Amino acid sequence: MPTAPLTARVKQIEVNAPVAAAAFLDETPALALENGTVLLAAAAADQRLIANPGGTILVAVPAGKKLLTGGDDGRVMAISADGTMQEIAGRSGAWIDALAAREDGAVAWSSGKKVCARDPSGNVKIFAAPSSVRGLAFMPKGYRVAIAHYGGATLWFPNIAAPPDQFHWKGSHLSMTVSPDGCFIVTTMQENALHAWRASDKKDMQMSGYPAKTRSLSWSSDGHWLATSGADAAIIWPFKDKDGPISKAPIECGAGAARVTCVAFHPKSLVLAQGYEDGLVLLCRILDKAEILVRPAPPEGRQVTALAWDRQGRKLLFGTADGVAGFLELPV
Repeated sequence: MPTAPLTARVKQIEVNAPVAAAAFLDETPALALENGTVLLAAAAADQRLIANPGGTILVAVPAGKKLLTGGDDGRVMAISADGTMQEIAGRSGAWIDALAAREDGAVAWSSGKKVCARDPSGNVKIFAAPSSVRGLAFMPKGYRVAIAHYGGATLWFPNIAAPPDQFHWKGSHLSMTVSPDGCFIVTTMQENALHAWRASDKKDMQMSGYPAKTRSLSWSSDGHWLATSGADAAIIWPFKDKDGPISKAPIECGAGAARVTCVAFHPKSLVLAQGYEDGLVLLCRILDKAEILVRPAPPEGRQVTALAWDRQGRKLLFGTADGVAGFLELPV
């Protein structure tokens, strides 16, 4: 990683709408905007606005060379790098609360208690969760969906007629993530905490002490670390051992004057991109906590809402709540 500030290498992208999500579709930077459009910015130039018929974009996730969006009218759309769109779920009038997708074409989405899972062949199965669903993720092995809801989490096999597996913990669970090896499922909570379960035996652990809700999570490429937002530094929990973070303290990286709102691990190195409530963007190397400035906090700046690396870790894309985005290409 370079040691000098990278601010001069950032190309600013004016999007004029709050950024809901960022992704690279192959080599094409893509920004999902809350106003219902997706901006495809080839090499951060030749900008094209792509109208998204899904209405206001509430959630968006990347899946290989496509960006999946969920709207306030119930539609789920898949957008490719060339701007073509595919409807995954039709207009229902119910908000899409959560969305998950993976590269083989599997997609899951929820509205209220209803969870829909669409396999790569296009077959859709429906599951009624115990309460309103706020988070979804695919398990890395097999066709199985992890679901976050009030009172805990559920693991569901859409194509197997077997009772879903329940993981209990009192409280409201807001989002879901799964470790890359599938050994742990982790939720964020209304109570400014995280909760994790070991999938094999349901041994659980609470990760608390956050001053604000955790809204951004990112796993390191080796699966040994989980970075989280919600404090004035990135809080990074150890998951290398079979017990995960039980009886272990997290490390902190990039302490600043404002809270961290967005985190994204480099796809190959133990380097973390961190966005802050005041618009600051940093790169932090977690082993020695070295910091490289990408974007200083601008006057009246608003929070960073999206961060994304390309597959090679050469390019970083970010977006903010005040309609500003940036594209960084690291020097060789």
